[in-house]
Amino acid sequence: MPIFDDLEAEQEQLHGVLAGLTPEQWRAPSAAAGWSVADVLLHLAQTEEGVIASAAGRMVGPVADRSELSVDEWADQWVQSERTAPAEVLARWDEARRGAVAALRSAEPGQPLSWVGPPLKPATLATTRLAEHWAHALDITDPLGLPYPDTDRLRNVAWLAHRTLPYAFAVAQQEMPGPVFCDLTGPDGTPWPIGPADAESVISGRASAFCRVAARRLAPGDSGLTTSGPFAAEALRVARTYAA
Repeated sequence: MPIFDDLEAEQEQLHGVLAGLTPEQWRAPSAAAGWSVADVLLHLAQTEEGVIASAAGRMVGPVADRSELSVDEWADQWVQSERTAPAEVLARWDEARRGAVAALRSAEPGQPLSWVGPPLKPATLATTRLAEHWAHALDITDPLGLPYPDTDRLRNVAWLAHRTLPYAFAVAQQEMPGPVFCDLTGPDGTPWPIGPADAESVISGRASAFCRVAARRLAPGDSGLTTSGPFAAEALRVARTYAA
């Protein structure tokens, strides 16, 4: 399935960056508050191990009760409990990412797998994993001033951001009022329309900017995106690509 190939390709692009980091860069602060570059990769390794566990019918993440914690607090505690040397983190992530992709490829396509939020079918979970790897790659590369080119794989992230708008509105304690059309442009300038073209509410602009807004790496007002219709601006405000 193409999404599994895209996930592998995104991980390989990130690996190419990580392989050249110096010890100082591994220890440097990332754009994820309170986390070093090594911490960000540790989080990715842990969550890839969570994919493997979910595919095997086991609990995702540490066993400790997280009912009183937000997803971010839970993830931070998990990282703090398992910090280690960057070389060990890189090896752990390499093993976990390969195992996770293999597990998703072999999973029953129609059977949802448990995850941090609602259960997800393997292809959708792979899409969320691609979105998370891409977003955290920005957390690593942007502060270090390293290039991380946008690719056509962002189409998956843009689709996810649009597909999960009802969930995003629910997190914001609102009901989604109606359909939204995303009139986006891919990195190579080709049109990437997503959603019903006759929707009154329209978000227009670069897909890379839309993905960054939905990943909470860019403020809507700084994105260059335009909105029209009764609630497109609110949809852009609440859009998100990860569980709250």
